[in-house]
Amino acid sequence: MNASRIDAYTAGGSQLLQSIWGLTHDQLHAQPPDGSWTIHQIVTHMLDSDLIASDRMKRIACMDLPLLVGYDETAFSNLPGRSELNAFAVCELFQKNRQLTAIILSHLPESTWSRAGIHTESGKVTLAEMLEKYIWHLEHHLAFIHRKREWVLGLGGSSNAKGADAPAVTS
Repeated sequence: MNASRIDAYTAGGSQLLQSIWGLTHDQLHAQPPDGSWTIHQIVTHMLDSDLIASDRMKRIACMDLPLLVGYDETAFSNLPGRSELNAFAVCELFQKNRQLTAIILSHLPESTWSRAGIHTESGKVTLAEMLEKYIWHLEHHLAFIHRKREWVLGLGGSSNAKGADAPAVTS
């Protein structure tokens, strides 16, 4: 695996925090007029997704064709107490998780990157594909955060808040 891809994955850790920096509690929790996820919901989703991704990547790295069970990200986002989570602490944990996972990934032998797991919804996926998926996943959601940030700051009107927030990729 190209070390630059692991670096891209690691660098994404700080991007989530940067994307919400300076926003107030009310801005983070502002409900877009189209009913899509708030910025806070996106941020907490990103942590859920990345924690699960770390587990999946480690399973693929050390197990023979592990089963990678899908999850319902909307159900996760509706768990009681989610709105009480501090978005900045969530971003810090997201960043730290990526840093720690990257240490493991950077020490794997080249042959490990072709190892695969079986996802219950999308089928066979290699470790290399999994890493690329989660680099893309963050970029995908940062675009939503950017548009919603403009909306909550009054820079772009309500149409900028629109867009499906639920991951377009299988969880």
